[in-house]
Amino acid sequence: MAQEVTAYSRRSFLKGSLIGAGALAAFGVVGCSSGSQESTSGKEIKYDITVGHLNSTAHLLAFVAKEEGFFAEEGINATLTQFSSQSELVSGLESNKLQFVFLGSVPTLVNQSSGHDISIFGGAMSNGHGYVIKSKYTEGLSSWDVTILKGKNVAVPRTTVQELELYQLLASKGLTYGEGDGYDVHIVLFDSQKDAYNAFSNDTIDAVSCYSPYTSVAVAAGHSIVFKCSDEELFKNQPCCRQVALTSALKENHDLYVASERALIKAYAFYKNEANKQKTIADVKTYIDIPEDEIEYEVFTPDYCDSNPDPDYQATLELKNSAADFGYLQDFDLEELYNLDIYDQALGELEKEDPNNTYYKSLREHFDKYQ
Repeated sequence: MAQEVTAYSRRSFLKGSLIGAGALAAFGVVGCSSGSQESTSGKEIKYDITVGHLNSTAHLLAFVAKEEGFFAEEGINATLTQFSSQSELVSGLESNKLQFVFLGSVPTLVNQSSGHDISIFGGAMSNGHGYVIKSKYTEGLSSWDVTILKGKNVAVPRTTVQELELYQLLASKGLTYGEGDGYDVHIVLFDSQKDAYNAFSNDTIDAVSCYSPYTSVAVAAGHSIVFKCSDEELFKNQPCCRQVALTSALKENHDLYVASERALIKAYAFYKNEANKQKTIADVKTYIDIPEDEIEYEVFTPDYCDSNPDPDYQATLELKNSAADFGYLQDFDLEELYNLDIYDQALGELEKEDPNNTYYKSLREHFDKYQ
């Protein structure tokens, strides 16, 4: 069952700023389960956990794992709770109300660089984001690029991969950007993607950042795509949301996270199977209630977005280095805050149980090549 938390205070989430955990209200007791409770699959429940996610179709691994019973198969009673902003997800971890979250790559890196002891242990999404503009600006044009944003007001969720990518593209075109007057592109920062997209309905906002599913929603409303990150050579296979938990929790509750990862890997194999396409769409719709054709666009459009559980350490390291070189965050040692053992063990166990599974084999090939 989908839950949404909206009662948290909306603090400014500036680059490099610290996030207070006290803003998060309690919404359930989590941790190891006591007693001999059984799941609907008949397996004993060992863990009660709460997983935080955003209003994104790209977080489908959690949705499928829950709805198709893969968490239950691993002895996990998982509650999925939707949040509006990345900062709330970090607060949820640090107040021990969330066991793990699907958190954007750049917010994760920014928080790690500013001293938050959180670690990446898996992937959730690569690419799947970009920018859209009101169609009145593209009328009569056969093609355009990011320079169409010159002189425009652009709504951007702060401390996100979308913000970083926009700044890098604008800089590559020699365009200046910033809040207020005096810039080629006028940036209007918001605390969340949801807030930024809502502002897009105002006459004062000309363009807006999008991640799944906001792109398909915008296109369905008649707006035009400025760029998709998957179409930009600079951002090919750009890691977006990651599986993130407290570094200490990953060490203290290793078996829980291996079990969780097993469930998410099973979910990946399920959704990649063409025979399960409609079931996957239905699972996503349980949590992200938009038209099914928009879910299909976001989830199954080739070379647009991939919901993959692989940690993708090398790609994330390249992103961190790029962000540091660009001056977006302070450089730090990412390796200390990256746990590859959990995913490696979970995938290895599943390979032994089902050695002919082609989806597990493809994940192993990718992991061995890019970690």
